[in-house]
Amino acid sequence: MVDPAHPGPPRLSPALVELAGISRRFGGVQALAGANFTVQAGEIHCLAGENGCGKSTLIKILAGVLPPDSGRITLAGVGHPRLSPAASQAAGIQIIYQDLALFPQLTVAENIMFHDHAGHAARLVRPRRQRAAAAAVLARLGVTLPLDAAVQDLPIALRQLVAIGRALAVAARLVVMDEPTASLTHHETDALLATIRSLKAQGIATVLVSHRLDDMLRIGDRVTVLRDGRNAGTFAMHALDRAQLGRLISGQADAAAPRPPFTGDAPPVIEVRGLTRPGQYADVSLTVRPGEILGLTGRLGSGRTELALSLFGMNPPDTGEILVDGRPVDFGDNRAAIRAGLGYVPEDRVALGLVMPQSIADNTVVTVLARLAGRLGLIDGQRRQETIGRWITGLQIKTATVERPVQELSGGNQQRIVLAKWLATQPRVLILDSPTAGIDVGAKAGLYRTIGELAARGLAIILISDEAEEVLQQAHTVLVMRGGRITGRHAPADTTEAQLREAINA
Repeated sequence: MVDPAHPGPPRLSPALVELAGISRRFGGVQALAGANFTVQAGEIHCLAGENGCGKSTLIKILAGVLPPDSGRITLAGVGHPRLSPAASQAAGIQIIYQDLALFPQLTVAENIMFHDHAGHAARLVRPRRQRAAAAAVLARLGVTLPLDAAVQDLPIALRQLVAIGRALAVAARLVVMDEPTASLTHHETDALLATIRSLKAQGIATVLVSHRLDDMLRIGDRVTVLRDGRNAGTFAMHALDRAQLGRLISGQADAAAPRPPFTGDAPPVIEVRGLTRPGQYADVSLTVRPGEILGLTGRLGSGRTELALSLFGMNPPDTGEILVDGRPVDFGDNRAAIRAGLGYVPEDRVALGLVMPQSIADNTVVTVLARLAGRLGLIDGQRRQETIGRWITGLQIKTATVERPVQELSGGNQQRIVLAKWLATQPRVLILDSPTAGIDVGAKAGLYRTIGELAARGLAIILISDEAEEVLQQAHTVLVMRGGRITGRHAPADTTEAQLREAINA
């Protein structure tokens, strides 16, 4: 057992980065309150905490984007009252944000060597020299990329390498990565963690900001945990297990018991028979009853999302049947699926689930505008407010005003808005595609409670996830997809996480 009051190993000296007693307030919100954060040269240091704990603010202070209200910043033994972005970069600090901040139309080589031209007087570009320099940088990472390819044409895993290469091209001493594995497959995650280890071997420190406990436990030397803007402690990673780390982050015990077996005997709400779409999935059959949570897992590319889109009318199957309440349906589009009582929470809530600049209120009712219209076709204001209030309260969405843009909310609250949007349609089947991706431990626990409550009310739920632990804990039954086919059916009470992972990766 780790005691947060005695946070482990003594601090080494001298530190590459030392932030001591850092405080920062935004209006009435105390984002950081005397936070401490120290990174040694060449170490892999994880920064963990729930959304809103102060991680992003701390990183922005380190990047020179924000000044602290108080505290001390020391870089390689040199004190700074505050940093500017230029001073931070001059000290060898490179931040790789979640959106990577690459230039999509430029080539791999141009992105990696961009700093050769930024901030300098205009000078001729020598493509051959630029390509050779970029290739040398990538060689340090032990990878080869198509130097003349436009970055927008690369998958996210290769864009990550371009961003890391750009950091190395300016002699980075510390690379900060914000949620780098959130959108990667297990294989891509393995490759990225290997790249981070290669940085360590070259004496380059890495700060990994992540909600993925397994990634941090695999790669980290130490972890600093923030809670409500304050330190919960800094710990040697080898002294922690998954449950301890989750408890430190959330301040709550990790509830790991699986759901009991499903005992409902009502007829299926939705049934799939021999559904096939060549190249995506084949001969898929499943049933979901009222109140049942069916887990669907498999590696990315296994066909699980393509199947979900077909059930929601957005990816028509070539053969097979979908039945709702025992009657065959032929969804020509998602509107037909919605009318039949289906809702779909997509994996990418930012691009597909929400209109980010619009308000919480507008996003909540966007699926039911026709129902809220009065006789003249105008929106009934009172019914609109009642609908919004019902789901904001029912899903415990934390906000001072429903007119706030959803882009200002934490990942957990954004996901609740997506849920509210579909629950407002009063669905009978809810498809959740990776609903906890990119949200923290505490927000996950709250979302799991909501899923359980919805099932208890009789909603049929299909839970898609690539996290073995998640489907084992949250689903009544787990189906494994591989190569577009259902390859296994598992009862969580009789299946270990290791056994399910083996089935997924077989």
